[in-house]
Amino acid sequence: MKQVILLGAPGSGKGTQAKLMVSELNFNHLSTGDLLRAEVAKKSDLGNRISDLINSGALVDDDTVLELLRVNIDLANGQYIFDGFPRNIEQAKALDKEVLGSAESKALYFDLDLSIIKERIINRRSCRDCGNIYNLLISAPGKDGVCDSCGGEVYQRRDDNAEVVENRLNVFKSTIDPVLEYYRGKGILTSLDASLSPDDVSTQIHDILG
Repeated sequence: MKQVILLGAPGSGKGTQAKLMVSELNFNHLSTGDLLRAEVAKKSDLGNRISDLINSGALVDDDTVLELLRVNIDLANGQYIFDGFPRNIEQAKALDKEVLGSAESKALYFDLDLSIIKERIINRRSCRDCGNIYNLLISAPGKDGVCDSCGGEVYQRRDDNAEVVENRLNVFKSTIDPVLEYYRGKGILTSLDASLSPDDVSTQIHDILG
């Protein structure tokens, strides 16, 4: 079983490719945000602890995220996409030590100029019902504000505005280089040309993962 870590700035195309990897390559998609919400909904002991952290306004700490990952994966019997974690070098090392261990893994970096990413995110729109993602510049819905797939409302997320995007990209720039160097040193890092079309990026991924 091969485990894959997706690295790249917000808006670089990781989410789109993760969906394709799930449908075409039989991967399980681990989004830490989705896992946190699901665990809270289960009202497990871990979920209740996470809920207490969130309700108090605190960030969910790395140890809790690592525990969340451990209880939701079976590396011996499944292939997983790690999306949204790790975000920094400390998390990368902890993921190896606490979760991945000796499992075969690859790190894929979605390499894309940050000015292009900013434009992508500001023009990104999502369907409230089915989650379909659009871009007003290259893949706008046929009818303004209406999803082509399900007819649901297409909207702009509150954090997809210029000021928030600028802050998120600045945080990304300050943390990504050590992470890339770490995985490069392990010999498992491959960079993708994320400026290409989704189909072409997907072809790169298929070639890399065999």
